Amino acid sequence: MQNGMSFDWHEPGLTIGQVARRSGVAASAIRFYEAQGLVSSDRTAGNQRRYHGDVMCRLAMIEACQRVGLTLAEVGQALAALPSGRAPNRQDWDSLAERLRTEAQSRIDQLSQVLGELAPSAEPDPPEPDA
Repeated sequence: MQNGMSFDWHEPGLTIGQVARRSGVAASAIRFYEAQGLVSSDRTAGNQRRYHGDVMCRLAMIEACQRVGLTLAEVGQALAALPSGRAPNRQDWDSLAERLRTEAQSRIDQLSQVLGELAPSAEPDPPEPDA
């Protein structure tokens, strides 16, 4: 809080350093994600970046998506479903999370199938009948 005022997470004002410290994501990665259109910022008169509070949720979603193997293009498509012109609300985030859970489960199922196909059968081959 500055000057006794509460901080509105939906107002621009987070510096890239603040976002990096609070999220644990390197400033260089945040700039890269911004260049890819995954997060956005406003610019001050001095051309410094100022992020809205929803950047923290976006960064968490990006990190989670990458852990399950989604490409940045796929992450961008998922994040594009968030509303423009207003801060995402809880329902928006829940909807996005469900979409990503479904995609992750689909990938897990596909990988499990591949592993099953690659693993030798646990049961021995039946004996050859005597002639």
